[in-house]
Amino acid sequence: MVLESIAKIIKIQLPAYLKRLPLPESITGFAKLTVPEWLRLLPLLGVLALLGYLMIRPFLPKKKLQKDSLINLKIQKENPKVVNEIDIEDLKSTNACYCRCWRSKTFPVCDKSHIKHNELTGDNVGPLILKKKVL
Repeated sequence: MVLESIAKIIKIQLPAYLKRLPLPESITGFAKLTVPEWLRLLPLLGVLALLGYLMIRPFLPKKKLQKDSLINLKIQKENPKVVNEIDIEDLKSTNACYCRCWRSKTFPVCDKSHIKHNELTGDNVGPLILKKKVL
């Protein structure tokens, strides 16, 4: 049933559609087309543009690094990863790691999502580590 419908479209309806299209015989003939004639050509031109794009898409360059999504733009760029430790006397637990990449699923607590972020973007962001100061 489905194949019969597709065959009917390809064998009957598509040729009938193409016969009704106002295709000029020369390039200059396109300039003489009226607005309704251009509107009738739009679906065909859209399909041809889509097919052309799909054909050249495998040859287009791939994105390597997402430089536009860097978080750390200027702090300690010479270091492979920026991690700061701060001693605090009144901290209840011994250590606390806070996220600075904004990708942690347990935000504001660090879950080491910065590792994947750094690999994808070439960034060097790391957590903020608060340590209980021992007197």
